[in-house]
This record gives sequence, structure tokens and C-alpha cells, in this order.
Amino acid sequence: MIPTLVFDLETIPDAQALRQLGDYDPQWTDVQVIEAAQQARLASHGSDFMPLHLQRIVVVGCVFRDDNGFRVKTLGNPEDGEAVLINGFFKTIERYTPRLVSWNGSGFDLPVLHYRSLIHGVQAPRYWDMGDDDRDFKFNNYLNRYHTRHTDLMDLLAKYNGRANAPMDDLAKLCGFPGKLGMDGSQVWRAWSDGQQDEVRAYCETDVVNTWLMYCRFRFIRGEIDSQAYEAEIALVRETLQGIDAPHWREYLAAWGH
Repeated sequence: MIPTLVFDLETIPDAQALRQLGDYDPQWTDVQVIEAAQQARLASHGSDFMPLHLQRIVVVGCVFRDDNGFRVKTLGNPEDGEAVLINGFFKTIERYTPRLVSWNGSGFDLPVLHYRSLIHGVQAPRYWDMGDDDRDFKFNNYLNRYHTRHTDLMDLLAKYNGRANAPMDDLAKLCGFPGKLGMDGSQVWRAWSDGQQDEVRAYCETDVVNTWLMYCRFRFIRGEIDSQAYEAEIALVRETLQGIDAPHWREYLAAWGH
């Protein structure tokens, strides 16, 4: 089995970067700086969503599937710095050369990782290889949109047409999976600033499981696995989550039903 890494980021506006690039009162708290920047962004762009290079990574959620089973976790600890999380993500790629799977990873998660690893100076030679170190990577690498070392399900299912993009939450529920529970990406900054780090990490974990389930369904419809193998993958996820004593997984399984 090819090792597969499903990933998802949770980010918040980077107050330190905003201070470096803008003119803010030195006495202001991070919350005041971010709120002022968001108001300015809303006035100028019609949305308070900050540019990708100003998004600070606070959570990296992962599903890892290989011959040893199915695992879901968030990297590091809530108090870990951004560079630690980024380094942990790329070290997994260096060690396993997994197939990457995401939902909108090409449009959001990977560009954020690119910018933030550049800022922190995090090396990732395996990830950036386009055939210079490994000839196979010339024909199939993590960076080319149409290669398979990274599958952005949203991008692929929309036939690389942004106007055709669909929300994962909707599709997951239509496929019989739980979808998002209790939070969405727009609420992460406020929840994190209010001290709800554990809730944000739990939300991210459920998101990567949703993505993995959707990827299993995708593998089935393209004929990569048959119905028996598909049902076995779904059963493995259920059994694994049932063995984890955590409130968000109990809620997730309850929403999943039968």
C-alpha cells in the first residue's frame, strides 16, 4: 500500500507580521491589531480574510494510512511554534514520500505552507524535488497540478474549474458521512483567541477524516478499489474512531449513524 497523508491546516492572522508590515499602535494587543487589519481588509476587498502569506499556522491535522493501519492526529502540541508544526509536516514527507490528499490544498493549504516555510527557513528537499534528485519526480511530483503525488480532491472533482468547486461539507453529507461539526474555518480565529485550542484541534481532526472518507469514495468510483475493499476502508475508520475515547469522536460517530 502506498502511504497516504491527508492534511488540513487551521490558521489565524499573524499579528507579528501585521505589525512588521503595517503602522499599528505599539500598545495594542494582538487581538486589536488583527481586528484593525481585518476591518481595513474588509473595507478594501469586501472580505476580512487576510492574504495567505499573513496566515499563521496553528494546527496541522493529519490522517496517515499505510500497511500499519489508519491513524488520525494533529501534529505537535497547542503551545508549539509554527516552525515546529511545519517541520513536522515536511519531515513526514521526507521519511515516507507519501501520497498527499487534501481538499483545496492547492488553493490554500500548500501555498500557506510554502510562504510560511520560506519565512521560517524550513527545508523540505523531498517535497520540492521536481526531478533533480529523483528522476521519477520529473514525471510525478508534489508541485505539478496534474500529477498524483498530491491529489486536491476539490480541484480535481471540479475539473480544475474554480466556478465548479463544491463545499466538502455538502458533499460529505450527501455521501453519507458526518461532515463538519460545530465549527467552520471562519470561526477558527475567534475560537483560538478565546482559548479554545483543543476545540480547534478536534475540528481539524474531523475535517481530515471527512477528507479521507471522500478520498476512499473517489478511489472506488475510479476503480482503484472494489466495493469490498471500499467497505473495509470505511469499517477501519469506524473501528479506529470507536477505540478513541474523545468527545469529538463520539459526536462524530453519532452523527455518522449507520
